[in-house]
Amino acid sequence: MNPILFVDNLSKTYATGFEALKSVTLEIRRGEIFALLGPNGAGKTTLISIICGIVMPTSGKVTVDGMDIGAQYRKVRELIGLVPQELTVNMFETVWDTVSFSRGLFGKAPDPAYIEKLLKALTLWDKKDSTLITLSGGMKRRVMIAKALSHEPKLLFLDEPTAGVDVELRQEMWQVVRNLRDQGTTIILTTHYIEEAEEMADRVGVITKGELIVVEEKAELMRKLGRKQLVLHLHEPLSAVPPALADHKLELGAEGRELIYTYDARAERTGITSLLNDMRSAGVIFSDLNTTQSSLEDIFVDLVKGAR
Repeated sequence: MNPILFVDNLSKTYATGFEALKSVTLEIRRGEIFALLGPNGAGKTTLISIICGIVMPTSGKVTVDGMDIGAQYRKVRELIGLVPQELTVNMFETVWDTVSFSRGLFGKAPDPAYIEKLLKALTLWDKKDSTLITLSGGMKRRVMIAKALSHEPKLLFLDEPTAGVDVELRQEMWQVVRNLRDQGTTIILTTHYIEEAEEMADRVGVITKGELIVVEEKAELMRKLGRKQLVLHLHEPLSAVPPALADHKLELGAEGRELIYTYDARAERTGITSLLNDMRSAGVIFSDLNTTQSSLEDIFVDLVKGAR
């Protein structure tokens, strides 16, 4: 199946000489949730702005559903919905009016049945006659999504969709995004909340200093790059790692009551058997053990550090 979005060797250098994007190539599959991660100033916003036709690239090409963003701007823009991080709404309009008006901006004929369906899907129907100024932050964020979906786009960009939203509402927003994906909308989200990407994304891309350094299935990325740790709970606390165990590069935790061993689960030999034998020889006794695997946040931090 052809990708819904294809970014080919995209670069952007501003008049100041700042190189915001460096030969970025990316394919987005139809019907997936793709999380784009990166520190501030990494190039996320520039990339989205070019795809949405807001910023012109220095070189490269962008096609959406097979159409070139430069040559067929109007048709391409109709296929894209954008939810910016900032709330850009008239606070004194009703929910119904602001969503309906957004549909009209794209030249779409009025369709009250579709707007009703959209508002119900986003649990905004009972607020349709309320002015935006009376809504909570989470409700306003949903209205922004409704505005972006009002013209029935195939591709939806969510720029920090849960910024400033409390934990409970964030969970609700995640479910809204999943429902949109299930209904066939392809979603690209940028986020500073690593758990957001870990919870929702099918694939993850990491961008830093204008370069896309990795694009991978979330589960595969965690399998390839995730570290595992064996935590040994000691019978008696230690003040330092015994010299006989120095080769295993252990860490002390929990005020000396834990020994932490980091290993690569993919390796032919994990070294765990050797560690346990050496602990027995050194007279270090443990009462329990458990394993943990690094989170997507750990992987992200390591990738960005490695690209510096």
